[in-house]
Amino acid sequence: MSTLIFFLITVVSCSSLVALVYLFLKKQGDKDVIKLRTELHKQRQEFFLPSRLDAYQRSVLLLERIHPNSLIMRIHDPNMNAAMFQAELVKSVRNEFEHNLAQQIFISTANWDIIRNSKDEVIKLIHMAGSQMNKKSTSKDLSEKIFEILAQVDDFPTSIAVKIIKKEFQELF
Repeated sequence: MSTLIFFLITVVSCSSLVALVYLFLKKQGDKDVIKLRTELHKQRQEFFLPSRLDAYQRSVLLLERIHPNSLIMRIHDPNMNAAMFQAELVKSVRNEFEHNLAQQIFISTANWDIIRNSKDEVIKLIHMAGSQMNKKSTSKDLSEKIFEILAQVDDFPTSIAVKIIKKEFQELF
């Protein structure tokens, strides 16, 4: 009987010791995994941060370049008629957007949607102004009509989008 009690005490003691060692090693392993994940996250941030910064800069630049004010000043040609100028404006907006498509990888989906919608609004504005022109209208007439429509809007979508992108960028830090 005493052998049985001795055996039970030994088994319980060894089992308790094994359980303690297991729990200690599991807790230590969990700490190591958390530490490794934290380090990996930090390295990933350091690797992608320059690309994200560049994406935010390029997105703001895109929005500034497609804003009707800068677009007209950059592309205006007094020798064009309104229809040709309208086509050139739309082409320029689309080219700017397509040139910056890869930036969507580094900014939020919501902000990329805002950028896309801003581009669409610029094109709508150009078409709206263009629809009010006749065959004799000049690029100057179209420009004036775009500025007239633009003056009726408090905050143009590209300006709103720039503010939103700046806010998201500031939240990174």
